[in-house]
Amino acid sequence: MYARSTTVLAHPRSINAGITHTRDEVMPTLMGTDGCVGLSMLVDRDSGRCIITSAWQSRETMRASESLLRPVRDHAAEILGGRPQVDEWEIAVLHRDHTSEPGACVRGTWVQTRPDQADRLIEAYRMTILPRIQEFDGFCSASLMIDRASGLAVGSLTFDSHTAMERSREQAQRVRESSMAEADAEIVEVGEFELALAHLRVPEMA
Repeated sequence: MYARSTTVLAHPRSINAGITHTRDEVMPTLMGTDGCVGLSMLVDRDSGRCIITSAWQSRETMRASESLLRPVRDHAAEILGGRPQVDEWEIAVLHRDHTSEPGACVRGTWVQTRPDQADRLIEAYRMTILPRIQEFDGFCSASLMIDRASGLAVGSLTFDSHTAMERSREQAQRVRESSMAEADAEIVEVGEFELALAHLRVPEMA
């Protein structure tokens, strides 16, 4: 499974319009495209950072959709009031305890490893990190996406509520700090988001 993420630094006053447009216009177009298996949208209202991610059955279907969906992506970014940054990923791990409900939030952790250590990072996430984070109160789901060519990866941890995400911060920091050496990776950034749209149908990949 693969994913394409579009990150936009939106104007805060444009975020609600961007969510509505993504739900009512972008998502139906995507879901009618061969190989697409869903879409999610993360929003940080304080910074304006919005991340729209589409999931695909294969790298080939993802790449084949690029020319068709580029105008759709650019129009969504225009409504949000920012310029799109596009990244492509392999979905390496996904574990879902239960489906998210309105009010869910996501903590994203970007990490950097050497490209030749990608499998080591994936194994550490699957065998060491995932068993610990799925014990967090309010845990909903977790995933790891990676760009093997650059060694950049992002782990996403979904919680039932913002309160649950807040309560987990110290635990999550301890897990990150203790697991990076095993994974031979460095933390690049940690961000927290509202899960504005969640319509991914990616199968269990733990």
